[in-house]
Amino acid sequence: MTDASIARDATQTGAETTQGGSRFVRACLRLPVDRTPVWFLRQAGRYMPEYMAVRKHHTLLEICRTPEIAAEVTITAAERLGVDAAIIFADLLLPFTPMGLDFEFVTGEGPVVHTPVRTLEQVRALRTDRTDELNYVARAIEKVATHFARPRADGDTLGIIGFCGAPWTLAGYMIEGGKQSGGDRNYIETKKLMYSNRAAWSLLMEKIVTVLVAYARQQIDAGADVIQVFDSWVGKLSVADYTQYCLDWTTELVQQIKALGVPVIYFGVETASLLPAMSRTGADVIGLDWRVPLEVGWKAVGAGCGVQGNLDPIALFAPEDVLKERVREVLAAAAGRPGHIFNLGHGIVPGTPVENVIRVVEWVKEFGRP
Repeated sequence: MTDASIARDATQTGAETTQGGSRFVRACLRLPVDRTPVWFLRQAGRYMPEYMAVRKHHTLLEICRTPEIAAEVTITAAERLGVDAAIIFADLLLPFTPMGLDFEFVTGEGPVVHTPVRTLEQVRALRTDRTDELNYVARAIEKVATHFARPRADGDTLGIIGFCGAPWTLAGYMIEGGKQSGGDRNYIETKKLMYSNRAAWSLLMEKIVTVLVAYARQQIDAGADVIQVFDSWVGKLSVADYTQYCLDWTTELVQQIKALGVPVIYFGVETASLLPAMSRTGADVIGLDWRVPLEVGWKAVGAGCGVQGNLDPIALFAPEDVLKERVREVLAAAAGRPGHIFNLGHGIVPGTPVENVIRVVEWVKEFGRP
């Protein structure tokens, strides 16, 4: 047992003991809560002055790979916003390095893999036995979990979220390589490999899942209460392709993480047509983006699944009265049903007014009671 988990176990008072878990975890499990929990994707990001001050001295990867700094920006964002969960500051592509695939972030280009994986031989060369090299993320989670171990003023304990990418999305980054390597948002190279080289595709999926399960285990052992699986680009797939080439592997990942004893949130973008298939993974919560009305999305995933979402991130730029109405609309659509976690339909974007993010949290706390 880690120091973080000992600290959390020793302080399970208030909401932890009287309600059987934190507000956030209970919502993930579709159990009754006193009010709707709220957190945001990209809580620590380029909209926040505190984060930008850190970025003046450190690159993105330096922050991710330095537990003290990653914990600092995670904690600062959660405390500044007053949310119910803190998601560890990390990046989806971190597992690439121990797999033997170098990448970097290029200004104006985003992540770039200079040697994309496009052949069976390249897939065979990927490593799955060096996941311990990612333990800097676990050490950051330990620091965050220890910091938030004691219940807050309302008796609730802050939830700690670890995360990883999903097989399709990570494969897309590996194969496309990034803009400098000819990649594009149509995922042409990824789909070519997926369609034409079943051996390479299956082995790639297997290796990604193997690494991600080990990575998730590290995070859970360090104190993560929930794991969110990001399938950022899954909306680029048809239902038929998702079902044939990705569903089984994503299900394997979700089920293996759940077997480690924590709920799983499965999130994607532009997924309205995929929601029924995504729910077949057995994830406890499915993230909904803003393009589908919450009540429609919840019906699509089914009553046995919770939902997360789904305020349009750009609504955070709206006048206060408009923004407040959008928050009310999301909460009204959820109708106080157990299993709703208030969030954006994607991440907070650069330039978002911090005061509006804080207002949304306050409104959810005010209006989000059954």
